[in-house]
Amino acid sequence: MEKTGKQNVYWAYFILGLLVLISITFAKAHVYYIYLVAYIWFGVAYGMLLQYGRFCIASASRDLFATGVPRMAVVILVTLVFLSVVQAFLSAAEFTSPFFQATPVGVHLLIAGLIFGFGMVIAGGCATGSVYKIGEGHGTSILAVVALVFGQAVFVTTGGFFNRFLPQSWIDSAAAKTWAPSDKLTSWYDTYLVGYVFDKPSIQLSQTSFIADTFPGAARFFIGDALLNTILPAMLLLVLIYVFFGRKGFIKKRRKAKGTTGFTDELAGMWHMITASKRTLNVGMLIALTIGLQIIVAKGLHMKFGVNNFGELLTKMGHTSDLTTAGKLFDPGYWFMTTQQSQLGAWVLSKAGLNMQDNAFFGLFNGLPAPWRNPALWMTAGIILGAMVTALINREFKFNLPKGELIVWGLAGGLLLGIGARLGLGCAGAFFVRIAGGDLGAWMFFLSMVGGAYVGVKFFSWWTDRKMAQEMGSMDF
Repeated sequence: MEKTGKQNVYWAYFILGLLVLISITFAKAHVYYIYLVAYIWFGVAYGMLLQYGRFCIASASRDLFATGVPRMAVVILVTLVFLSVVQAFLSAAEFTSPFFQATPVGVHLLIAGLIFGFGMVIAGGCATGSVYKIGEGHGTSILAVVALVFGQAVFVTTGGFFNRFLPQSWIDSAAAKTWAPSDKLTSWYDTYLVGYVFDKPSIQLSQTSFIADTFPGAARFFIGDALLNTILPAMLLLVLIYVFFGRKGFIKKRRKAKGTTGFTDELAGMWHMITASKRTLNVGMLIALTIGLQIIVAKGLHMKFGVNNFGELLTKMGHTSDLTTAGKLFDPGYWFMTTQQSQLGAWVLSKAGLNMQDNAFFGLFNGLPAPWRNPALWMTAGIILGAMVTALINREFKFNLPKGELIVWGLAGGLLLGIGARLGLGCAGAFFVRIAGGDLGAWMFFLSMVGGAYVGVKFFSWWTDRKMAQEMGSMDF
């Protein structure tokens, strides 16, 4: 092994050792902090898998539209199918409560998806992709995440002048909510949530009366959430991807080899497309299993400590200032990325003297914990460090300082990611899990996100052509 290879391995061991030391410190500080330790190591697992498989929703859209390569898009859809079966088993065993909540359905999801999809192409990664790429040393991703962290915190707490543009119907609806104190409705985003978004219906297919009555018991999760909401739509998308992006080259080779082709050759072409990248496909399956295992462990910790939210444990330890007015804390229980980052940004701004808790987003719904007591934020840290370990071992870690346009793309893309995530109540990873759990509205965000990514790819193509034309025009021939 070369010297640089040995150094990389030593650094990987150092990171893992540091994580073990942090875990032991938490465990010795209080038994309740085992909860944080679980989030740390699930983050590490996600980070290792994401980096090793280059698993990225942003690259799935970018590669498909920019180069016509369907590899990652196919893996995303196949993983979605597998995850839907995993989640159906968990729902049948009553493990998904209280973690899974369907998304309120409305036009806001389409707007949010477009902004998020455009932003992830500009930033070079979705919220999760940008985080794990920090573990590879990508400076642009660091800037994107910084913009994501602070952009969200400012976005959800801005009031004053911007409140003048709120529709009166939103204001009236929010004021009528007796559970939302007026002193917590200070920003335009508070009224958007309480007076608009939460008035919209949430549709989880297994909970609809038609599915529940037609397929009683556990069958409703497998038929409604898995088959109807996830598997059949994903298979339809796979067929469309094959027809428009994968079929031409494969069938051309088959005709050259056989002379004629038929239906069995089309099936062979589909299978070839699905299994084109076995490494990434295997990683996708492992990510789905990890999501399922995290839900099981989180539910097990709830049962062990007799709680429904980590905030209840913080209350017992006296850390009530971290929590919402109801004593809760953002505690997703599965792969989720952006909310904890907004909490970090708001916590930093609060230490700078800004009031970040007298609002609905932090004050009523998510809390504002110290970073070291934030389980979801530890998952984010684990993703970064887990990706760094794998990148170091595979000699793929290289720190790159962004220059010129990359600085602008990173900051602008991260800001758009944050805006899209907050308008839609989650990032691409969250909606990935929600689709598999039967959330009909999640498809609206996801497909709109793909549309936003398409616009982003076209924008970059236009920008590149324009820049090249300017450079060629300035040359003296």
